[in-house]
Amino acid sequence: MRPFTIAGIQMEIHDHLDNMKAISKRVDSLLKQFPWVQMVVLSELAVCGHDIASAESQGGPHELACSELARKHEIWLVPGSMYHKIDGRIYNSTPVINPQGLVVGRHEKMFPFAPFEANIEPGRQPLVFDIPEVGRFGVLICYDMWFPEMSRWLISEGVEVIIHPTLTDTIDRDVELAIVRATAAQNQCYVIDVNGLGSGGNGRSIFVGPFGDVLHQSGTHNEDIPLEIDLDRVSRSREVGLRGLGQPLKSFRDRTFDFPCYQTGYVSEYLSSLGPLVKPKRGTFDGIKVRKQ
Repeated sequence: MRPFTIAGIQMEIHDHLDNMKAISKRVDSLLKQFPWVQMVVLSELAVCGHDIASAESQGGPHELACSELARKHEIWLVPGSMYHKIDGRIYNSTPVINPQGLVVGRHEKMFPFAPFEANIEPGRQPLVFDIPEVGRFGVLICYDMWFPEMSRWLISEGVEVIIHPTLTDTIDRDVELAIVRATAAQNQCYVIDVNGLGSGGNGRSIFVGPFGDVLHQSGTHNEDIPLEIDLDRVSRSREVGLRGLGQPLKSFRDRTFDFPCYQTGYVSEYLSSLGPLVKPKRGTFDGIKVRKQ
């Protein structure tokens, strides 16, 4: 076995407020009750909410507070995400902090939720990091997972566990839950998806195993989710297939063709015809013009 205990914290997040004190209390309480937890994961933009005015430089006061919290409890900490300023641009950034309180890497969200998440610069590369004697982990933020190329990129780098902080407060949460489960099955990996509450989302965080199995799905209330996973289940799934059936990673590896849409210089006439990426206006629904009465 390669056991590792991850706890998601699903909690109410407030905009225009510093949530760090509440987060610290929740982590303190969690580790007092479940001292065997080795990693804690929070939801997207949990620390400061989704007001871009809260953006700070990498290594700023909130990231330092998260580092101190990780060092205090000697845990791996993925504090959701926060807005970072880099060279005058703002990124939605997830730092990964080790038990010594050191930031081992940051993932900048590569697919900001356009056109709604305005003025956020997309990242250029997903984060992959190793936990010694455990395995390889990767990070995606919220809308990143809607693009299967992102997950396959991580898996092609050997990732066994995808950490997915999200902020979903809209009616498409049920669709996102299906995507999380499909991502785990297609890539034969664990997916740890943590959503917030209040301004931070509508809950229903979900942990899914490499056989597409739902390990836990939360409701819409404050909840700590401490679960032990076994990364040998990933190895076994990739060796014998999902429930002894499909072996999608090997089939993808052994394909005899390249996808034209990924070739340099390829232009899709159809995708080009879809028009600009803008918010729908009143009088349209699903792209169909509504006749005025």
